[in-house]
Amino acid sequence: MARITASVYTSHVPAIGAALDMGKTHEDYWQPLFAGYDFSKQWMKDNKPDVIFLVYNDHATAFSLDMIPTFAIGTAAQYQPADEGWGPRPVPVVQGHPVLAAHIAHSVIQQDFDLTIVNNMAVDHGLTVPLSLMCGELDPVTDAWPCPVIPFAVNVVQYPVPSGARCFALGQAIRKAVESFDDDINVHIWGTGGMSHQLQGARAGLINREWDNHWLDQLIQDPVACAQTPHIDYVREAGSEGIELVMWLIARGAMSDIESGQATGPAPTLRHRFYHVPASNTAVGHAILEAG
Repeated sequence: MARITASVYTSHVPAIGAALDMGKTHEDYWQPLFAGYDFSKQWMKDNKPDVIFLVYNDHATAFSLDMIPTFAIGTAAQYQPADEGWGPRPVPVVQGHPVLAAHIAHSVIQQDFDLTIVNNMAVDHGLTVPLSLMCGELDPVTDAWPCPVIPFAVNVVQYPVPSGARCFALGQAIRKAVESFDDDINVHIWGTGGMSHQLQGARAGLINREWDNHWLDQLIQDPVACAQTPHIDYVREAGSEGIELVMWLIARGAMSDIESGQATGPAPTLRHRFYHVPASNTAVGHAILEAG
C-alpha cells in the first residue's frame, strides 16, 4: 500500500521566491535564511518521495472573492506557475498525480469531509516557494521538480476559516486515504504558510518569536493539544496572517502516531528544525518529521 513517510513544514513567503529568482540568496540579508534549508535540500535528495501532497493557501490567483472553497484538491495532470502581478516565477511546471488525487478525494469525501475538486488551476508562491526551498533552484525549461505534486488549497484568507481541530482531523482522513491506495508508493505531506506575521494595520510587521517556537514545540510533541489552539490566539499572538499555521496541522494529523486523539504508534522523528526572522516582515519556520 501507499504510505506517508514524512511531513515537511515551511513558510512560503513570496519575497523568498523573489530572492531566489533574482539571485539574491547570498546577500547578507538572505543568506542566513537559505542556509537553514541546506540540510533540507540534501535530505530531500536522500529521501525523494514518489508524490508530494502539498497543503498551501491560494493568494487570489486560482480563487477569488467570487468563489472561496474551504478545502480544494487539485486533480489535474499539471499546474502552471501563476502570474501574481509581476509575471510567473521562472520555475518548472508542476506535474500532478491525477490517479492518487482522485482516490484521495473520493476517500476523504466518503469520510465526511467536503472537498472542492479542481481540474484546472494555476499555483502561486504558496506552493512553488516551498518546492524551491526544498528542491533547490531549477531551470524552468530543462529541469523538473523531483516528483509529482498534489496541490491542496485551504482558505485561510477570508473568514470563516477552518479550525485547527478540523484541519488536524482532515490530516488523519488524508492518511487513511493514502494508505488505502493500492500502489506501493512513498508520499510526503507538506504543510506551508506562517509563522507569525501581519501585513496590514497598526500591527503590521508583528513577529512573536516566543509564541512561534512554543507553538512549534507543541505541534511536534503534543499535536492534539496544539490543534485546540483557538483562532483568536493565532490572530492575537501571531498576527492576522498567523492563521496560516492551521495548514501545518493537516500535515501533522497525517502522521501515523495519533488516531482519534490517542497515541497509537511511535512518535515521528524530528530530522530538522529551523527558525529565522525576519524575511520580509515574516517569521520563517521549518521542520521535517519522519514517520516512526
